[in-house]
Amino acid sequence: MTDFGGAIKQSPSYKLAIIGVPFDEKSSYLRGAAGGPAAIRASSTGKARNPETELGVDLEHDTVMVDLGDVDTSGDVDRTFHGIETAVAAILKKKAGPIILGGDHSITYPIMKAMAKAYRRLDILHFDAHPDLYEDLYGDRLSHACPFARIMEDGLAESLVQIGVRAATANQRANARRLGVRMVEMKDFRDGLTLSFKNPLYISFDLDSLDPAFAPGVSHQEAGGLTTRQAIDLIHRLKARIVGLDVVELNPLRDPSGITASAAVKIIKEVAGVMINKACLSKRA
Repeated sequence: MTDFGGAIKQSPSYKLAIIGVPFDEKSSYLRGAAGGPAAIRASSTGKARNPETELGVDLEHDTVMVDLGDVDTSGDVDRTFHGIETAVAAILKKKAGPIILGGDHSITYPIMKAMAKAYRRLDILHFDAHPDLYEDLYGDRLSHACPFARIMEDGLAESLVQIGVRAATANQRANARRLGVRMVEMKDFRDGLTLSFKNPLYISFDLDSLDPAFAPGVSHQEAGGLTTRQAIDLIHRLKARIVGLDVVELNPLRDPSGITASAAVKIIKEVAGVMINKACLSKRA
């Protein structure tokens, strides 16, 4: 299963837990994101990587990190979403931090349902080329283009900051204003940006936030995005207590060299390192 440089352990108690969600039924263009969890796991092998992060956290020795396998996505959407919420809730019950491997971005909605039950107040940092704030897409309110509209309408987060956006529509900008979303579009992004969050922070990282030069293995390639270095630097500078992460929209069918899966592993390692360094996961807001 997952390796992450040898960091993964077999243990009934843990501080970080990986789960996969091989699901892409809510993708609006190309299928393939269901293969994301397997591709990330394969790329994380200790034969190619070590468990240390850039900030000096050793994920093998400084924490207990497990892989709980995949959510069953063989049923209908309602059953799958319920399974996602249940799996995340079980991790949170152990006062651990969930790391979810997607899967298309629709899965963030049921994840946040579980997160909101565990944390009274919650902020979200959303990396994406797209705001995912449509009321619906082609009549589907649960499309991967809509999760953050549902999340904010349901009051599952107190604040939402979006980074890397470069494919916003007028409708989504209007929804961002209506829902109080801070959207940092790439045309306005500057190196050195430091973000502060007062509440526990959940990070949702769509790999198409990265420029296709760094992450071609996504269904919606949008030029002009973040470099992998810019994303990592922003994560390192966060002033926040990170309590969960999803990495979504990896389409291995468009990633023959594996560089997008490699970027996903890097992002997961660095966020996990910050979680261990800065977070007191046993404390609830």
